[in-house]
Amino acid sequence: MGGRKFAVLLCADDSDYVKKVYGGYYGVFVRMLREEGEVWDLFRVAKGEFPTDDDIGEYEGFVITGSCNDAHGSDIWICKLVILLNKLDAMKKKVLGICFGHQILGRALGGKTGRATTGWDIGIREIEFLPSQLFTSLKIPASLSIIEFHRDEVWEIPPKAEILAWSNKTGVEMFRYGNHIMGIQGHPEYTKDIVLHIIDRLLNHKLIEEALVEEAKSRLHAGEPDREAWKKVCLSFLKGRL
Repeated sequence: MGGRKFAVLLCADDSDYVKKVYGGYYGVFVRMLREEGEVWDLFRVAKGEFPTDDDIGEYEGFVITGSCNDAHGSDIWICKLVILLNKLDAMKKKVLGICFGHQILGRALGGKTGRATTGWDIGIREIEFLPSQLFTSLKIPASLSIIEFHRDEVWEIPPKAEILAWSNKTGVEMFRYGNHIMGIQGHPEYTKDIVLHIIDRLLNHKLIEEALVEEAKSRLHAGEPDREAWKKVCLSFLKGRL
């Protein structure tokens, strides 16, 4: 008999570096979230690889990764992902969305997403939690540092959703919808080396400016993300311990 089943919905292409060091972004998430006896599957949704309707019933929870694509885009796979997320919502499956995943959940559930009015956010940022029953049992501080890497954001949360956290850069750093869906704008799974490699990749492809890179690197080196606390938040939500 197999253990509890979870799935990573991969919305990005793995870089050579992340593949070599971590076994891809799937490996990065599994390293943070897998516990003994669990089965974690991978669906490369950005390449059109989706679980079937029969498959999804077997899983207790899903994690949606970051992406270079826009959550407000109209690519076929993004539209298919929105349909899948509506099914998961109807089934009350646990869904944790990170960065793009956070934004696409906002869109799928009736909120609005788009380019951040304040531009790119790259580096370590302190985010502030709003009072919520969700975190009472976790005994986490009122603010935590997280690695950010985005230029899109959730403009408006879905109806009936609750904002869980904000920062001086982004109004919706976290939200939840019911007890089964949660979005986090930052990257609890990232390490600094992953960010530095993504920055260099974007710079090589002339997708970000040199001045932004210097600022991002200095912000990255200015502190440490609260990775263990974020791991606790994500695990507790996904495994139903809150």
